[in-house]
Amino acid sequence: MKVAIVGGGGREHAIAHSISKSPLCKKLYCIPGNAGSLSIAENIPISAEDINGIVEFCKEETIDYVVIGPENPLAEGIVDELNKAGIKAFGPTKKAARIEASKSFTKNFLKKYNIPTAEYEVFEDFNKAKEYVVKKGAPIVVKADGLAAGKGVTVAKSTEEAIKALEEIFINKRFGDAGKRVVVEEFLEGEEASFLIFSDGDNIVPMIAAQDHKPVFDNDEGPNTGGMGAYAPAPIINDTLKERIINEIMLKAINGLKNEGAPYKGVLYAGLMIKDNNPYVLEFNCRFGDPETQAILPLLESDLLEVMLASTEGTLNSINLKWKDSYAVCVVISSGGYPLKYEKNIPIEGLTEVQNLDDIIIFHAGTKMQNGKILTSGGRVLNVVAIDKEFKKAQQKAYEAIKLIHFDKMHYRKDIGNKAYKYL
Repeated sequence: MKVAIVGGGGREHAIAHSISKSPLCKKLYCIPGNAGSLSIAENIPISAEDINGIVEFCKEETIDYVVIGPENPLAEGIVDELNKAGIKAFGPTKKAARIEASKSFTKNFLKKYNIPTAEYEVFEDFNKAKEYVVKKGAPIVVKADGLAAGKGVTVAKSTEEAIKALEEIFINKRFGDAGKRVVVEEFLEGEEASFLIFSDGDNIVPMIAAQDHKPVFDNDEGPNTGGMGAYAPAPIINDTLKERIINEIMLKAINGLKNEGAPYKGVLYAGLMIKDNNPYVLEFNCRFGDPETQAILPLLESDLLEVMLASTEGTLNSINLKWKDSYAVCVVISSGGYPLKYEKNIPIEGLTEVQNLDDIIIFHAGTKMQNGKILTSGGRVLNVVAIDKEFKKAQQKAYEAIKLIHFDKMHYRKDIGNKAYKYL
């Protein structure tokens, strides 16, 4: 098969890495890819947002299967357009992708199908939202309704911070149309976990649980990012909790979407808050998580492409996933200043030494190749993933490997995975 992967981040490099091992894959393309995907695929310089350009390329090259990484093209209906052109694709339709594209749709959906979530209100007016925040008090959570690359959520520790977040969205229009509507919800005290499933519209196959680290600094300080690291499996999700998440959340969501006339095929990601050993949905994403994917997929022993095809073709009930009996710890190295202002085009040193280490995989995120040199080209630059049967060793290996990498103003959290110790 000729397979194309849409996207150019760490998640897409991790997907490409897994698919490249499949005997079903004869030729692999990454659209647009990055400096890391060059060694396993042909990079095609078309933006992941250019749906028409991608469809035309896939028709010209007679691509058999397209895997969509990022949320934006999914929310804009890339799967629908590829299907219209007779091309199979992995991911939900535009209608099903609303589960991520609109937080107000999702909150109302959760309420309708009796799926546990935080109390909330939806606003289209700054003053009414401000009034509600003042009435409820802090801590409180403010979310831009639409897609904001993981940066549209503010967990406000004070009423002033919440009002400032509302001003950013409504008045300064920081997120454009994504901020026309705002969800304000109660703050749930607990610990976050990410739970991903494959779905074919009827059947689901769960993956191992992971834990993401959103704030930019250690101890969960600073502004939210797209994710500064992850590890899997996350021991906070024990077997009992896993069964509850499957039955009380994931199956209800898949059946609910089918009932809404939007059968869900692809990966459905639940961002969960575990409070008093009860799971609550913070958000749904219509695709693989980033950087959770970089920790989950290296532990998958099954053929990823085979699983994806079963999801597309409605035959997931024949799939039984096999996993390595190990842990994976992924640490994100970002540009200094991210998620705010940061510089690009900075040369990266030390990658060759790291690639030669055992049990270490480097997934590129914001990188590009120029004149034979690898340069930074984004906020999150590299994902350093270490694997070991012992969690502590996996964590140590990741941080030892990072010591060999250098670029000006590089930044990373030093505490990725520390939360796991209380459950191990």
